[in-house]
Amino acid sequence: MIVTLNDDLKKIISIITCHAEQEIMSRFNRVGFDLKRDGSLVTEADLAMQESVARELKTHWPDFDFLGEEMLSENQQALLDADNKGLWILDPLDGTSNFASGVPIFSVSLALVRNKQIQLGCVFDPVRNEMFSAINGQGAWLNGKALHVETKSRTINQCIAQIDFKRLPEKMATRLAAEHPYASQRNFGSGALDWCWLAASRSQLYVHGGQKLWDHAAGHLILLEAGGCACDFSKQEDFSLSLKPQSVVAATNRHQLEQFINAYL
Repeated sequence: MIVTLNDDLKKIISIITCHAEQEIMSRFNRVGFDLKRDGSLVTEADLAMQESVARELKTHWPDFDFLGEEMLSENQQALLDADNKGLWILDPLDGTSNFASGVPIFSVSLALVRNKQIQLGCVFDPVRNEMFSAINGQGAWLNGKALHVETKSRTINQCIAQIDFKRLPEKMATRLAAEHPYASQRNFGSGALDWCWLAASRSQLYVHGGQKLWDHAAGHLILLEAGGCACDFSKQEDFSLSLKPQSVVAATNRHQLEQFINAYL
């Protein structure tokens, strides 16, 4: 069943999809990359997408502030500390390493914070033309159709798990590699899409040792509104609006989440 989206979400979706085509897909397999201070990659597409989306959001919502991944960390922190009427949080190109290498798995992630809570989230996969979206308390959607996690209750050994081994604590990574308690394991390279593919039940378990705010802000809301659940490695379910990296265990249902928690945390 097609849902009726509110006017703000429709406008946001239009902005993201339009600029992703202009600034990201037009450059795919056509640009090189540079290294940021933390050693991660940045491309012309990251910078162009951030600039163009920030400019258009300001046109439509002039009272809201804007935090982008490619901003200086001190500016990002100042925005988080401020008393905003609204704050956009954008990852203009999540999966830059994939993008720069010609791997067609990357996304754009945008969240809106009001009153210190994520109220709206969109994650767009421009390669597959898939727009995941959610509004706090109103549900999640994939290309306008209601999105719900699967109702089948799988055990961990029946799950497809998305595991980012690079950032896991060494003891946990070693145990997971040796025991492989799931049916199979993936790591696609776009944290925002990982959340959304979990919400779409393309996997059933997700484990990450340290996501940035712009990686989880929209995706976490989308998963929760689709009926999934998540916590950090200290078993806290409220993810903070902080620049500090956030550990993640997420699942399509609480039974799977608790199985992992009891065995590995």
